[in-house]
Amino acid sequence: MKDDDLGRSRASWNRTGCDLGSDEVLAQILDRGTLADWRALYRRARSDARLRARIKTLVLTVPLPLPRFWLAALANLGEPVDLGATVPDYFTATGV
Repeated sequence: MKDDDLGRSRASWNRTGCDLGSDEVLAQILDRGTLADWRALYRRARSDARLRARIKTLVLTVPLPLPRFWLAALANLGEPVDLGATVPDYFTATGV
């Protein structure tokens, strides 16, 4: 999947395009994206400090299924993160 293919992600099922400038769209990809989507997002975040900061904010404030995965990915990209930070509990905060 190329970076441009994020617009075809199943996580964007209710969108006509993939606007990563929207926190809602970004959260949908973090929550419901495929491994290919996440790889494309990681590639974009590699060169976009603002995107990394937004991902970090979402991971620390929105219940997501793999918050530690994203914190580790951000740390790997050089983003200062606390891997032991408190994150929202996906299972108590959602209907899953």
